[in-house]
Amino acid sequence: MLVSPARLRKAGIVGMNHRNVKLIAPNNPRRLYPLVDDKLRTKELVSRAGLATPRLLGVVRSQGNVRELGEFLAGLGTGFVIKPAKGSGGRGILVVAGLREENFVKPSGELLSLAQVQHHASSTVSGLFSLGGRIDVAMIEEMVHFSNVFDGFSYQGVPDVRVIVYKGYPVMAMTRLSTRASDGKANLHQGAVGLGIDLATGQALAAVQHGRRLSHHPDTGRLLTELAVPRWPEFVRLASSCFEISGLGYLGVDIVLDRHKGPQILELNARPGLAIQVANGHGLMARLALVDGQVPGSLDAAGRAAFAMARFAASPQVSPA
Repeated sequence: MLVSPARLRKAGIVGMNHRNVKLIAPNNPRRLYPLVDDKLRTKELVSRAGLATPRLLGVVRSQGNVRELGEFLAGLGTGFVIKPAKGSGGRGILVVAGLREENFVKPSGELLSLAQVQHHASSTVSGLFSLGGRIDVAMIEEMVHFSNVFDGFSYQGVPDVRVIVYKGYPVMAMTRLSTRASDGKANLHQGAVGLGIDLATGQALAAVQHGRRLSHHPDTGRLLTELAVPRWPEFVRLASSCFEISGLGYLGVDIVLDRHKGPQILELNARPGLAIQVANGHGLMARLALVDGQVPGSLDAAGRAAFAMARFAASPQVSPA
């Protein structure tokens, strides 16, 4: 159904042009983009700041390193993730849940040989998954063992929480739940479910898949609004802290919940998408305006997180349709 621009504005929906011109351009200096476009640099940035993030196990920088993978990976055992440092949209991420004899096991149960894993790493280094096909490196991270609170809400893969942060203030959140269609990856473009999260409580709101509303997970049948994210204040504070370390005034912070280590920063994004508004049933405009009314620098990360949780509690669902 087509919706008029006037009705979108009335609903407070931020569109792509507004995002690019009014939010990204004045708040995200282009010189800072490499800090988040290169996931290896992001990892180093977050680690230096002392913020929680999955541990970096190794980096494949050359085809010579690819040939050394067999011995290196055999010692990991508990699972790992191989991802391109300069990839986007979830492309090129290989999740290995463990070892079975001489094979590697994906979360789906599919078996991969060492040669297949090496081929994936080789393709990554060659730039197959990177933006513009640029030569890349393959990062090897520890696998996140997600909390059982997500049982039934996600299909095989690790769900993550995306928080939009504006001038240091978290303004909207959703969790991205993997599905069979997304191959266990929390990527909306590949078919993951976006589930809006109340910034005040961590309680689920509304869910969408491919832009369409749904009430239950398409693979597990679990009622999605039953989800409540534990340790929610930690998520909000972590997201707020990324403003200082990145220098970006408009960013998306992706956080995962490890059942042993708690919330951990996965990635930062200088051009976060806008589907989060559909998942929340609420536009961003009013919240951005409220942040613009704050005195710059008057609150630290914890103070901004507390402000967001107090002022951006879920309101009655609205729809531009």
